[in-house]
Amino acid sequence: MSFKTRCILVAVIGTVMALSLSVGGGMLAERDKPGSGELSWEQARLFAEVMQRVKQDYVESVDDSVLLESAIRGMVSDLDKHSQFLDAEQYQDIRISTTGSYSGVGLEISTEDGAVTVVAPIDGTPAERAGILSGDTIIAIDSKPVDPDYLHATIAKMRGRAGTRVTITVAREGADSPIALELRRGSIQVASVRHEVLEPAIGYVRVSQFNESTANELSHAIDNLQDQRDGMLDGLILDLRNNPGGVLDSAIDVSDLFLNAGVIVTADGRTAESRFTRKAHHGDVLDGAGMIVLVNGGSASASEIVAGALQDHNRAMIVGTATFGKGLVQTVMPLSKGRAIKLTTSRFYTPSGDSINETGIFPDVVVEETRNPSEIRFHASADRKHDAQLKEALSLLNARGVMQSKAE
Repeated sequence: MSFKTRCILVAVIGTVMALSLSVGGGMLAERDKPGSGELSWEQARLFAEVMQRVKQDYVESVDDSVLLESAIRGMVSDLDKHSQFLDAEQYQDIRISTTGSYSGVGLEISTEDGAVTVVAPIDGTPAERAGILSGDTIIAIDSKPVDPDYLHATIAKMRGRAGTRVTITVAREGADSPIALELRRGSIQVASVRHEVLEPAIGYVRVSQFNESTANELSHAIDNLQDQRDGMLDGLILDLRNNPGGVLDSAIDVSDLFLNAGVIVTADGRTAESRFTRKAHHGDVLDGAGMIVLVNGGSASASEIVAGALQDHNRAMIVGTATFGKGLVQTVMPLSKGRAIKLTTSRFYTPSGDSINETGIFPDVVVEETRNPSEIRFHASADRKHDAQLKEALSLLNARGVMQSKAE
């Protein structure tokens, strides 16, 4: 073994032991269990033995820094499918994406059942224009198979300089063979909110993802809709279908727009920072007007926080199909040299105390999608006649308006 490798291993083992003994000492005092230090030495020695074997016998020479980073990536990614180590470039991508601006194709993906699955394409992006659908399985990028165990690598391959091309091959339920789609990467300036008036006094708002500006965008959109109706709306449809989620605080702020009081979401984790309860402040921007939230299997994470809060407080009726079921909170923690880890730190719960992880939010009114998947774009004006879920939402709001008129 080279002198350099020995030094690295000594440093690694020393760090492992320093941490294990400082933590283990507390555990010993608390639990009175001898032998924790010896176990830590054994684990550190095992790491050193494996690294030595790889350095000595692997078919190709591997740089020490590459081996150590791979070990770190494996340690974090093996915890769950959402946690990962971020190098400087990946961390920068995360920071950019939370502002709603980055360069790539515009896909939210996850690993499900050993495959890279599309949670949702973001509205107005190359992925959406190319026809990639929620539920598609990505099997290759530029003709090279993707590895579900390395989700970060798949994301990195799809991102790149605006104007460059990338071919994404997907498997789709009902398709006889894989579908290869060529996309031109773009500078994705994602306006997360789009709005329009559908009926004389019913507004429609589509939220495509939750970034730092979403709550402000949504507030301005509702103001605009109300101005078009001389300050009043009889009802609002909030469309969260195929919204993959995003910033937790954004989901809380969006929920707060429509609630006067009560818990929005609670979270539970091991640290004080990961345990919290967020409550609504007085002030419903709709002043109690009827509200429908549209969801489907592509509605995930932050979308489920909003849907769950409005459903539990009987503020809105949920229409569509069951949501994705991601009830975990990830925290991005900066490290040295511009790197970070994205670590699952909490489980979140709806106001009623339910966890939606791997179960999702179940709608109050179930309406299956009737359109051909390739036709789904969630542009309300164009889809009103063929969108069964949207038609049901309009019907429910109109019926509520009639009942209110009779009561008055």
